[in-house]
Amino acid sequence: MKLLTFEEQGIHKLGVQTAQGIVDVAASAEKVGNTTIQTDIMAVISATAAEVAELQAFITTVLADGQAVCVDADEITWGPAVTKPHKIICVGLNYRRHADETKAPYPEVPILFNKFDNTLTGHNSEIEIPKMTEELDYEVELGIVIGKKAKYVTQEDALDHVFGYCAVNDLSARDLQMRTQQWLLGKTCDKFSPVGPYLVTADEIDNPNDLSLKTYVNGDLRQNSNTSDMIFSCAEIVSYISDYMTLEPGDLILTGTPEGVVLGLPREQRVYIQPGDIVTVEIEKLGTLTNRFVAEN
Repeated sequence: MKLLTFEEQGIHKLGVQTAQGIVDVAASAEKVGNTTIQTDIMAVISATAAEVAELQAFITTVLADGQAVCVDADEITWGPAVTKPHKIICVGLNYRRHADETKAPYPEVPILFNKFDNTLTGHNSEIEIPKMTEELDYEVELGIVIGKKAKYVTQEDALDHVFGYCAVNDLSARDLQMRTQQWLLGKTCDKFSPVGPYLVTADEIDNPNDLSLKTYVNGDLRQNSNTSDMIFSCAEIVSYISDYMTLEPGDLILTGTPEGVVLGLPREQRVYIQPGDIVTVEIEKLGTLTNRFVAEN
């Protein structure tokens, strides 16, 4: 399934993208009198396999019966595909060619840092460029969303704990990021983690380490790579993190960005994100996530 959220009266409602359009799950359930179906995306993420299957069956039934309440993708306010993660954990320098372009050695173990939920936003959201930075960079990243509690899981079992995958733009204010040895300041400004448009369930992704990734700035292709270039695979990352902390349903892991970021260019060629720029990141099978950037008021 392709799950999503959209905002209505300050609430993130659950939607499911189908060939017939986006189904408003709560409105459809109310219409047919179903009081048991999950209508919150975080509840679905932590649900049992049987409950997720029940949601899929419900969507199939209301579409077939003509009882589905659908919303227009061009008229909704998209929310983040994950609304309330317990943790947002990021992996730095996890693509070989990205490490090469920044002249950094390949890490021997995953480099971890964190973001917070103030960074979350959705597809088509306007993002203010903070006054404190002059070097805002884009980073297309594959997001892993945990579905089952994981502690000391092996690499062989790690992906069994994944609910699904999503596209993320790990926005990075490079001047703030490099101000100190800790990267946090440059990574955690408001709306610095657009997530979406969809959270795609793991059953639709045969191999998360064989997906193309791209970034466009105003239509110009800037990043063009594949998750096969990861230094540490998705399974390795989940297993490694679980050795040090318990991963909970809804936790979001950002797995690193490939080559093509502004920081990787010679200094005289670097043109960072400017007000009016439209940045689109897309990942094969996961959808296209677009945001417009504006000056901070």
